[in-house]
Amino acid sequence: MASKGAKSRHRAPQETLEELHYLRRLADEAIPVRVRLADNQEFSGVVEFFDSGFIRLTREDGPNLFLYKHDIKYLYEEPNGEA
Repeated sequence: MASKGAKSRHRAPQETLEELHYLRRLADEAIPVRVRLADNQEFSGVVEFFDSGFIRLTREDGPNLFLYKHDIKYLYEEPNGEA
């Protein structure tokens, strides 16, 4: 039971919108990234476009890819700027 003087607890927000800001920066600055999918395939390129469900990865060494976000295990910036 909660006492009268107890503060009400608020839940953490579901979305912080930091993903949106990060992807926008990657796209605007054409920062090379590496993406690892859930099945451990890896792709390198530049995020050209994104929305709530996928990202478009533009590559020089192959065709451009549309990758669904739910299939992405993680994404990181290339250490040496190599895509």
